[in-house]
Amino acid sequence: MAGSAATAAPPEEEDPQTLARWYQLEALERAVAGNTVAFLETGAGKTLIAVLLLRAYAHRLRSAPPPSFAVFLVPTVVLVSQQARVIEAHTDLRVNQFYGEMGVDLWRADTWRAAIDGTEVLVMTPQILLDNLRHSFFRLRDIALLIFDECHHANGNSPYASILKEFYHPQLNSRPSNPVPRIFGMTASLINSKDLQRASYSVKISNLENLMNAKVYTVDSESALSQYIPFAKTRIVQYDDSSIPSELYSHTTGCLKKLEAKHLEILKLKLNGSSFENAEKRIKKVSATFLYCISHLGVWLAAKAAEVLQTYKEIGLSFWGEKLDERAEGFVRNYAKDVYNDLSETISKMTERGVQRHIGEDFAADLQDGLLTSKVHFLIKSLLEYRHMQDLRCIVFVERVITSIILESLLSTIHQMSGWIVRYMAGSQQQCRNKHIEIIDSFRRGKVHLIIATQILEEGLDVPSCNLIIRFDPSATVRSFIQSRGRARKQNSDYVLLVRRGDANAHSKTLEFLASGQIMREESLRLASTPCQPLPNTLCKEECYVVQSTGAVVTLNSSVPLIYFFCSKLPSDEYFKPLPRFNIDKALGTCTLHLPNSSPVHTVYAQGEVSVLKQVVCLKACRELHAIGALTDALLPELTVLEDEPDIVVEKYKEEQPDYFPEQLVDNWLHFSRLGLYYCYKISLEGYSKTTPAEIVLAVKSDMGSDFISNSFKLWGVQDYVTVTMRYVGIIHLNQEQVIVARRFQTTILSLIISNDHLEVGDSIKNLLEMPLSPGVVYLLLPVVAGKIDWCSIKFSASPMLEATNKDIRRCHSCKDTDFVQTKDGPLCRCTLKNSIVCTPHNGTLYAVSGFLDLNVNSLLHRSDGSVVSYKTHFKTRHGLDLTCEDQPLLAASKILKVRNFLQKGNCQEKKETSNRNAVELPPELCIVVMSPLSAHTLYSFSFIPSIMYRIQCMLLSVKLKRQLGPIMQQFDIPSLKILEALTTKKCQEEFSQESLETLGDSFLKYIATQHLFSKYKHQHEGMLTKMKKNLISNAALCQLACSNNLVGYIRSEPFHPETWIIPGLGYDTCGSSKIVIQSPNMYSLRKLKLSIKSKRIADSVEALIGAYLSAAGEQGAYFFMKSLGMDIEFHNMPIERKVTIKSEEFINRRSLEEMLGYDFNDPSLLVEALTHGSYQIAGTTACYQEDGGMERPKWHAT
Repeated sequence: MAGSAATAAPPEEEDPQTLARWYQLEALERAVAGNTVAFLETGAGKTLIAVLLLRAYAHRLRSAPPPSFAVFLVPTVVLVSQQARVIEAHTDLRVNQFYGEMGVDLWRADTWRAAIDGTEVLVMTPQILLDNLRHSFFRLRDIALLIFDECHHANGNSPYASILKEFYHPQLNSRPSNPVPRIFGMTASLINSKDLQRASYSVKISNLENLMNAKVYTVDSESALSQYIPFAKTRIVQYDDSSIPSELYSHTTGCLKKLEAKHLEILKLKLNGSSFENAEKRIKKVSATFLYCISHLGVWLAAKAAEVLQTYKEIGLSFWGEKLDERAEGFVRNYAKDVYNDLSETISKMTERGVQRHIGEDFAADLQDGLLTSKVHFLIKSLLEYRHMQDLRCIVFVERVITSIILESLLSTIHQMSGWIVRYMAGSQQQCRNKHIEIIDSFRRGKVHLIIATQILEEGLDVPSCNLIIRFDPSATVRSFIQSRGRARKQNSDYVLLVRRGDANAHSKTLEFLASGQIMREESLRLASTPCQPLPNTLCKEECYVVQSTGAVVTLNSSVPLIYFFCSKLPSDEYFKPLPRFNIDKALGTCTLHLPNSSPVHTVYAQGEVSVLKQVVCLKACRELHAIGALTDALLPELTVLEDEPDIVVEKYKEEQPDYFPEQLVDNWLHFSRLGLYYCYKISLEGYSKTTPAEIVLAVKSDMGSDFISNSFKLWGVQDYVTVTMRYVGIIHLNQEQVIVARRFQTTILSLIISNDHLEVGDSIKNLLEMPLSPGVVYLLLPVVAGKIDWCSIKFSASPMLEATNKDIRRCHSCKDTDFVQTKDGPLCRCTLKNSIVCTPHNGTLYAVSGFLDLNVNSLLHRSDGSVVSYKTHFKTRHGLDLTCEDQPLLAASKILKVRNFLQKGNCQEKKETSNRNAVELPPELCIVVMSPLSAHTLYSFSFIPSIMYRIQCMLLSVKLKRQLGPIMQQFDIPSLKILEALTTKKCQEEFSQESLETLGDSFLKYIATQHLFSKYKHQHEGMLTKMKKNLISNAALCQLACSNNLVGYIRSEPFHPETWIIPGLGYDTCGSSKIVIQSPNMYSLRKLKLSIKSKRIADSVEALIGAYLSAAGEQGAYFFMKSLGMDIEFHNMPIERKVTIKSEEFINRRSLEEMLGYDFNDPSLLVEALTHGSYQIAGTTACYQEDGGMERPKWHAT
């Protein structure tokens, strides 16, 4: 902004003016009293006046009910950060910045509310405020103070003027009057036009005052400010009008025309449609630029322009207009490459005639050869006049972007300027905001000495150290002249104007520009007593459309941009860019608007004045689009919200997931032991040919339901497999002592077969007589022999672990003394050893003993290596053991079956030779009895118990999940095993997994979601429907549903590991704390760390559950399951009503296509629509596949 030096970011030299000057205080007083425009020279400190005004309004901003804030408007993005820093440095107000690169164009109302919450000053470009007012994100009454920086832009239909015309004046003139903000404007030039007539000054100043409803404050003359701010000395440098040699000009321009024609012919062959039209226009525009460079700058700079265009990827083609698609841009670059090669060859031939030299080494020769023009030469000459100046900071103003780029290259090449760092600055299409800030900061610090700039540096930017301004191209307006001159802010600065020699008009214009400032001051003072005139209300009912619910408004002025913005959000691809088409009949005063086929509205017709026909028809289209929901109540394309809305982020599940445990198997042992009555379920194993596994009774505290016992399953890994069946056998009565001994039995046998370490087991079961009060895994596993519970084994078999010295254990009353056998622990009767578990300390292995053999230690042993030795010799040589009981019979034993996950299909199967190898002969004197009596059949069955009980736990949880879904879901009969299948991931490696059900559920979910959206939003196009479907059924959305319904703890995402299985009776840690955690009433989980479940796996489980209900209960069951999770979706028969107005035979060969597809279409218009691309805008087709793409399933389903 002009005049921000007094308070901007501090320059290298300290600013002596730290207090407000008299005219600043005067202007502040006027601004506090009423709306004011401060018209002061650049550098006079207008920003300080604005800052003081903000400080004066601070109390009002903080005491008013929110929202209440001040808005500081600046015309360019670069000024946003500059002015925000100034306000933050000199006030304690909370400041926030807003500009287009932040993506604010797509923000919704809630995003804006969050962004401005607590903010007291908003610094932004005017288009952002205008858009927010039009969409009713901001209300004018919420703005206490509205500051217009560079307010001379308030004219015509500019954003500044539109804010005032569309919102400020209608509220000002409303009855009753609505509150309006205080207005403060700042400018160094009240006039922004080419008209230099004194009479027009008064009219333009009066119009500005009326528009802003403010009076101008200024000083009497320039001399009143001269003691505070420096004024640059104006110098006029005249250059000769010497063009390049005519022969060279004719040659180069002729070559350009030939190359242009050649490349346009190539375009016709390679491109078509809009791509060809855009590329053709671009080549012609680029060609005209090269001609300009040749005639005004010289052949060398023209070649440099061609080089820049073909090589500088970061610059691209943006300084010739909107960016092309990559393919079309390639053709334009190829044209530039050929031009560069041709001009380079021409330059090379010219230098071959003389001595080889670099550009700028001999300016006279460069001029004579046409490499540079006289204008460029005098620019260089003028700059070299200041080469001895210390700390040079110079800005050269040019008209065209390409001129700034190639002049930077030229000036950096000239050896006389080798000590200067040169940079160019152009608009935001060529350089980003950060690049601008970097260059300006470097210029302030002296790291950049010379900037070649377009008008971007003319206004606003604070560069107080600048001491030289050169106008390479003349100023187009009074404002441009005044503000560019004002950039020279240092004492004894120069303002150099390059003027063509003999150009009287240019000389006259310069003098008028020099006098314009004083004329504006005089006219402003003359109008000081004239009150502002009210503006007519431009928002008549016929000229705008207001959404009553929100206050959002679209006017004739904004209707056309809104329609273009709406079209830009329709589906597009590299071949088609959706744009509106206008057919205007001036004679009839009518206009027909054709919107792309993917739009829900295709054609809009309007009649009116020819000058505003386009705006009128667009305003009518906006009404219709809002009426059908294509525009929101904020008058934004619906897709703009959905398109940039991030996918749902699931944060509700933690890395350690709860692992639910069935409540039927949870209790505390003291309470359980006193129940007296227990529900019993018999577990049977069938299908193993080598032995008959013993049956086991599972005793629990409550009835587990009929659904639980209706399932059987297989265990794998022992030869083929065994089948596990369960049957309810009734209620049994047990006293507390029986519960205690049964608990001791099951913990002992299960600990032994899992750990295979009898010493460790002995230590862990010492405290089994204690009855913990905390909840734990509580149930009984009772062996069955001959149809009855084997209380003998239960009562006595665990005794050796607890009472190793008990004589009753060592001696059986029915045995004779001759029936005793010597063991490692001493003599034991034969019946104790038979059907026992023994341990051999020399190898630490547990064996199941089934009886005695007719062998002793002197019997021969056939080793696996083929040798034959006695058992006595074998144990001596292999283990270093001396056997002394030569007459004792050997024990028939086998290694205990290794406990593993028998639920895994494909687990390592035992082979015949493996089972034979497990059979061993043991000398009794090497054995320690661990458990007795215990049959091998019982031991074998208990080896499967961890896998069996894990499956039972999972099935009980499946039953619980069905009940958890609510009473409505109970009407659907679905097996619990099907639910379990849906919750079992492939990683578990069991005989079933969720994969098939997931595929089925995913398909049904997509189908029902598609049908729902197609029925509810039938007018919307592919992009919007697809995004809505994605948000509805994405993995993140499904994961969030699962988390909110507490489904995650049911999912089985890891294989079963028997070593982590909780043995009932031992489910406590070393501190006595239970491994069971109470999640909520009737909900328990395991106290163990569990790997995090990815959201994808959770979503897959939801889809698998949908598939499970679909396969077992049909579409209605699956639909009600989805509704039970809280999914906002409807499922019903969807009659598709289509107005068929096209004849399919005119567009496709229907019969041929039907034969190819093997399908007869009841509605052939669907086939036409499915084959119509959005770019096909021929009359007769009413839709394209992009309108309903992604909705194909319900559409084809209806055919």
